Amino acid sequence: MDKLYWLDQIKLQDRSKVGDKAFYLSKIIQHGYPVVPGFVVSAEILRQFLENLNSSESLVADLPHSSLHLDVTNWRQLQQVASRLRQEILTATVPQQWVSNIFQTAREWQTGCLILRPTLAVSTATPGMKDISGLLESVFCQCEPEAIALALKRTWSQIFRARSLLYWQHSGINLQQINLAVLVQPVENAIASGLLTADPSGWEIEATWGLGIAIAQGEVQPDVYYIQPKTRVVLEQQLGNKMLAYGVEDAAPGAFSQPVANSVLTTNHTCLTTYLLQEAQQKQYALQEEYLQQIIALGTQLVSELGKTFTIKWTIAQQPASSKLYITQVSPSQSVIPHLHFIRGLGAAGGRIVATALVIINPQQKPERLPNGVILVVPTVTPDWLPLLQQVAGIITEQGGLTSHAAILARELGITAVVNATSATTLIQTGERLLLDGDRGEVYRIKGDFKEEMDKGREENLLSSRHPSLKVSHPAVTSHLPMIATQLLVNLSQSTFIEQVQSLPVDGVGLLRSELMVLNILSGQHPNSWILGGRQAELLELWSDQIMQFARAFAPRPVFYRSLDWRSQDLPSLSDSLESSPQSMLGERGTFSYLQNPAVFELELKALASVQQAGYSNVNLLLPFVRTVEEFIFCRRKVEQAFLTEVAQFQLWMMAEVPSVLFLLPEYVTAGVAGISIGTNDLTQLLLGVDREQGQLAKVFNERHPAVMRAIAQLIQMAESAGIPCSICGQAPALYPEIIDKLVEWGITSISVEPEAVERTYQAIARAEQRLILAAARRKLH
Repeated sequence: MDKLYWLDQIKLQDRSKVGDKAFYLSKIIQHGYPVVPGFVVSAEILRQFLENLNSSESLVADLPHSSLHLDVTNWRQLQQVASRLRQEILTATVPQQWVSNIFQTAREWQTGCLILRPTLAVSTATPGMKDISGLLESVFCQCEPEAIALALKRTWSQIFRARSLLYWQHSGINLQQINLAVLVQPVENAIASGLLTADPSGWEIEATWGLGIAIAQGEVQPDVYYIQPKTRVVLEQQLGNKMLAYGVEDAAPGAFSQPVANSVLTTNHTCLTTYLLQEAQQKQYALQEEYLQQIIALGTQLVSELGKTFTIKWTIAQQPASSKLYITQVSPSQSVIPHLHFIRGLGAAGGRIVATALVIINPQQKPERLPNGVILVVPTVTPDWLPLLQQVAGIITEQGGLTSHAAILARELGITAVVNATSATTLIQTGERLLLDGDRGEVYRIKGDFKEEMDKGREENLLSSRHPSLKVSHPAVTSHLPMIATQLLVNLSQSTFIEQVQSLPVDGVGLLRSELMVLNILSGQHPNSWILGGRQAELLELWSDQIMQFARAFAPRPVFYRSLDWRSQDLPSLSDSLESSPQSMLGERGTFSYLQNPAVFELELKALASVQQAGYSNVNLLLPFVRTVEEFIFCRRKVEQAFLTEVAQFQLWMMAEVPSVLFLLPEYVTAGVAGISIGTNDLTQLLLGVDREQGQLAKVFNERHPAVMRAIAQLIQMAESAGIPCSICGQAPALYPEIIDKLVEWGITSISVEPEAVERTYQAIARAEQRLILAAARRKLH
């Protein structure tokens, strides 16, 4: 490493080496403006790193000189190439001299936490370079050599993410044109952080407590101040919705309550802590009047440097004796995508699409049909919306977390979705043109002529990215995949996707969601209504046919059919005189409802028996939401009366999602449970008291919480001791792939995920198993 480039010493000729982000900051700091100090690891260092990658992969051997000409419409090839390239970078070794140089330099700041900001310059820039917002993300790490090396590799590897490779090719950019440098800066606790967006018509200031990550991640709705730039008068201010804040782990701001959970922008950075704000502080504006005036004054000065249109990110650092306003980022233009205004939420299902909004204020008044290709904007979604959702291009909900019904349905249907977008039905009007970004959790309102900013081919690409066939329809290329011992299964409910999914490298269906499967055949009526109306035989035939389609497609691979698990409030449009009280939080769901009214469960068992009689022995039964051993015994007897157990291969499993199973599993095994499948969605809700439809709480109290992870570990170990298999079929492995290492280490026998997560989960399992083998070999040697 020849040298590091300090922000206050960067020259014009250094721009391609340090990237635009660092270059603009250097101009500002050299003119005396307050900028967080920092230095740049130049783009040349990344080139040297890539040239010295020691790999037998032909794909990697000629980096960084390769142009990587891919068929980016081939989703599978794109994902495979991206995964291999990133893995090569993450497993390579950064020269010790480089790491030591960065570490020794950063130690001068006497900070425990660093931020590594990607700063990009592209030679022979194209018009497509206008849209790079969110393509590359900052990485946080502790100021320690090993952490710095890993963070550096993670920052570099982002140029090889699937969405990055897609972007480079659509923009006509070769890898040789990309200059990716890394800006290294210290991270201090902040009183408040946010953005100032200026244009001639007015200024807008966004602010939140603590570090600005909460805004970038869409975890808060910031306070907003509208400023008249000439007079500096605050024309209007709106209090945001700020439940949490970020701080530095070893020096928590006094304004915050005690930390409740670690939260990460990228995985495994341990220097940040998430804080729940006390209720009184949530109702306060993040900016005191003096700080607000400081930001306005700073903006006024910057007009002479940047012109009338620019955006800055700022932070008010909390220092031992005082506080200080710093600039952390400068963008000379108002927005990387002109004429857009955006709303933030949680990215629940990936992809970017452009379509017209259809706003429904009252979800209880569900229409009979929706126009094709719209973006549905609604307060919340219940499972009975499923038939309608197959017509839409995207979903925006005001409520819900990453395991909400809207999120699960969207991921299964391959529909781009953003949930927990506060006030979306108020801010968006039917007929507005939107750009929906499910990866970043952002909704853009397109104010101008979008086609002037994005050509027709680009728009068509965004529209096509939501179609599920693009994600899973290409034949699986398994020859390059390593062998894995842990079974990988898939979660399904829609028979229309069988053809696309059955060629994926999976060992079967780990979760066939019956309640979603049968919504397509019920014609808006509850199964009880069919039975009471004398149409039981007709329903049985339809039900059996649905199950048989999965059995036939995956035979001889197993299919785990989960029997009905409905709450009345999940199906408001299905009439049923026997439904439970809508005031019930959990409802008479799961196997308890079978005791109350066994008719529908008995019909399900007859449908399974019909599938067996047709010659398919690969379908097993998974009982949902089992509260007591007595409930299980009742169901087991019903299964025996239906003669399902006469087929030797048949297995009766139960979901492990009610916390009582942590104490009763040995008794369940004695009663005849052949295996368990951990449902992380409900287990998390019930252990932590968090409703998965409440997105802000669910963001903090998620499946990675220590209590949930300990419960999962205990269930795996108990199952192993009892000699039964243990699967996991909740959203946790797909949403948080980093926990797969632990699942494999603890001895999970199978992992079941949505189709879109199969590829990355397969690779994660393979890496986890290889690490365990390597660790065992090292122990043997030593």
